[in-house]
Amino acid sequence: MKAKRHIFILSLIMLICTSSMTALATNNTLTGPLTTKSVYGLLLENLRTKTSELVLKQGNRSKAKSFSTSDYVDTKLVAEEKAFHMTTDYDSLSVQYALIDNGKIVLSGNSGVYSKENTKALTADSMYGIGSVSKMFVTTAVMKLVDNGKIKLDTPITEYIKEFKMADDRYKKITVRMLLNHSSGLMGSSFSNTLLFGDNDTYSHDTFLEQLKSQRLKADPGAYSVYCNDGFTLAQILVEHVTGIDYTTYITNTFVSPLKMEDTKTPVSEFDRERLAKTYFNGVSNYLPADNLNAIGAGGVYSSAEDLCTFATTFTKNSNGILSQEALKAMENKEYLNGIWTDDIDNTLGYGLGWDSVNLYPFNLYNIKALTKGGDSILYHSNLTVLPEQNMAVAVVTSGGSSSYDQVLAQEILLAALKEKGVINAIKQDKKFTAPEKTTAPTEVVKKYEGLYVSPSAFIDIKIDKTGTLSLSNPQAPEYGTQTFVHTKDGTFVSSEGSASLKFVEEKNGKIYIKATGYQSLHLLGQTASNYYVAQKENVNKLTESVSEAWAKREGKKYFLINEKYSSEFMLACPSVQVSFTKGLEGYFRFDKIVDNNSAVAILDGPGILSRDLVDYTFYKKNNLEYLSGGGFTYVEEAALETFPTINESTCTISSDGYARWYKIGDESAGKVITIKIPEKAAVAVYDSKGVLVNNSLITGAKEVTLPKGGTIVFLGDVQAEFNIEYKE
Repeated sequence: MKAKRHIFILSLIMLICTSSMTALATNNTLTGPLTTKSVYGLLLENLRTKTSELVLKQGNRSKAKSFSTSDYVDTKLVAEEKAFHMTTDYDSLSVQYALIDNGKIVLSGNSGVYSKENTKALTADSMYGIGSVSKMFVTTAVMKLVDNGKIKLDTPITEYIKEFKMADDRYKKITVRMLLNHSSGLMGSSFSNTLLFGDNDTYSHDTFLEQLKSQRLKADPGAYSVYCNDGFTLAQILVEHVTGIDYTTYITNTFVSPLKMEDTKTPVSEFDRERLAKTYFNGVSNYLPADNLNAIGAGGVYSSAEDLCTFATTFTKNSNGILSQEALKAMENKEYLNGIWTDDIDNTLGYGLGWDSVNLYPFNLYNIKALTKGGDSILYHSNLTVLPEQNMAVAVVTSGGSSSYDQVLAQEILLAALKEKGVINAIKQDKKFTAPEKTTAPTEVVKKYEGLYVSPSAFIDIKIDKTGTLSLSNPQAPEYGTQTFVHTKDGTFVSSEGSASLKFVEEKNGKIYIKATGYQSLHLLGQTASNYYVAQKENVNKLTESVSEAWAKREGKKYFLINEKYSSEFMLACPSVQVSFTKGLEGYFRFDKIVDNNSAVAILDGPGILSRDLVDYTFYKKNNLEYLSGGGFTYVEEAALETFPTINESTCTISSDGYARWYKIGDESAGKVITIKIPEKAAVAVYDSKGVLVNNSLITGAKEVTLPKGGTIVFLGDVQAEFNIEYKE
C-alpha cells in the first residue's frame, strides 16, 4: 500500500514533464489512478517499456571524434558513474552521451549494451530515436524560413496553408508562433497509425489536414501554452508548403548535411536500421523491429548524442550560422508568460519556441541561461540541454528509461563541466527541507477550495479541516489512501517533509487550479524541480435520468481497437478499454464530462501539461454493434468478438473496411497449438486473459502459438488479407 500511495501522489504532485510520449503504468480500465486523458494515452497505459532483469556491465566507451583525454577528467568520471546507474537503476538498456564545448566534442561515452542478444560495445555512431527533440529540428527549419523572409511568426497559418480548416472557427487565429510555443489550442496528438514497427507509412502526415477538419480547439489560440504534438506536425507541413519540397529533404539540405550530421536520419531516409540501438518490451524475449514515429516534425528523427551536440551549436553564442542572432533570441524568449502560467520560479518547464524550458532549474540558481528539450517515444528517450552563453551543450539518448532521467544526467554532466572549467566555484547542494509550521486555514479558504478536482491522471477529492490540514485522495482508488498537507502562513499547504506544496489559484479565466510545487531527488542522479497546475476544480456533473440509463448499460463492457495497422506499436499490449464508473462520478467517461447519451467532452483547460492530449469521445451504432471513436481511433464492443474456430482448418479474411478481426479464445481451444499462414503486410497478435502479449508474429516471426485460456487473438492486415489457420496435432 505504501508503494502504491507513493506512486499515486507522485503522479499528481511531483509530475515530471517528459514531453511527447511518456509511457504510463499498466491499467486497462477507463478510471484507473494512473491513466491519461486521451485515447492515445489510453493506449500507452498498456505500453510501459521495461527491460527484463539483465546484469548490465558498463559498455566500452567509444572515443569521441575530437576528444582529448586531458580535458574534463572529473566530468568524465561523473558522466560514467551516472550513466552506469541509468542502466542499473533507471531501466535504460543503453545510454549514449556527449558534451560539446566551443564547437568541439570534448566528452563522449555510453553505458549498457547494444542488445541483450549481442553485448557488443556501443559506439559514438550508434543511433537512437530522439522523440520530441525532433521538435527542435522543425523549429529550426521554420526559423530559417523566418530569417529568409518567407515566413512571419505572427501571421496566421491559413496564409501559408490554404487547405488548413477546422470545425472550430477560432482556428483562423492560429499563428506560426503558436505552433512553436504550444499555444495553438489544438487538441493534442493525432497519432492514429503513426507509431509503427519497421514501417515508414506516411498516412499520419498525408491525412493530417483532413483529420483536423473534424476537430475543435480546446482553448482560444494564445490563451496559454500546453504541450501539443500536433502543432509541430502542422509546422512540418508549413515548411513543406512554403518550400515546395518534402521535410526530410529540406532539413537535410539546410542544416543536417552542412553540419556533417551523418548519424541523423528520419523514417523516410535510406540507412542501415541495424545502427539503431535495440529496444525491448516486457514479456517479449527478442528485440523489437525498428521504431518508426512517422510524425517526423513532432518526434520522428533518429540521431546520436554527438550529432545532437553538433546540432546544438546552432543555438550557442558562437553560433554555427544556421540561424540569425535575432532568430535565436526569439527562440529563447519566455513564451510561456504570454498567457496563463504559474509563478516563474524553479521549474523544468517553461516554453520558448520549440524548447521545453528557457529558464531551466537548477541553472537558474547560478544565473546561467539553460535551454532544454526532452523527447520520448514508447521505446526511446532523449534530452538536449544547451548553455548558449557558455557555448556548451550535452545530449543524452537512451533505449528504455525516460527523458526526465536523461535530462538530469545532462544537467549533472554540465554542472561538473562548469565547475571543472572554473565557471562556477562549487555545485550547490540539493535543496533540503524541514517540516512546515502549521497555521489555521481561514474559513473562506475552506469553503472556496474544498471539493472535487480533475487532473490528467485522476479525480482528486480535497478536504480541509478547521486546524488547517488538507487531505488529498482519489475517489476512484481509495486503496491508495490519503495524503495530508498542512496550511502555512503564506497560504500554501505543505507536505510533512516540506518538499512538496500545494496552492489554490484562481486565474483570469475564472477557473480554480491546484498549483503543485516540488523538488524530487533521484537517487544517484540528481535533483529536479516542478511547478505546475496539476488539476482544476470541477462541479460534479449530474446526468438526467435518460442519459444516466444510456451510459449505465455500458458499465463493465470492453471495447477493442480495430483501425490500427498490423505494424502498430499499440499492439504490444491488448488495446482494449473497459467502461467503469465510480459512485458519485457517473457523469464522467474517464475524465471527460458526459453531455448526452453517446458523447463525452474534454474539460481540462490549463497550461503546462494539464490539458495536453485531449480527446472528445463518441459511441455510435452500426449493424447492431456499438463502436467507440475518439482521437482518430475506433473501437468495437466485445459482443462483436466471435469465439475462435475449433475446427482443424479455418481461414480469417480482413473485410473491405480494413478493420482488425478479433476473436475470444474459448475453453475448447485453450492450451492448443495453432499454426498460421500469414500474408505479407499482416500480423497476428495473441494476448492472455490479462491482456499481456503472448505472441506478435511481426515481432517474433513465430507463426505457431499456444492459445491461452480466456485470452484473445487478433488478425491485422490489408483489405482481403487471408490467414490460414490449422490446429497442430
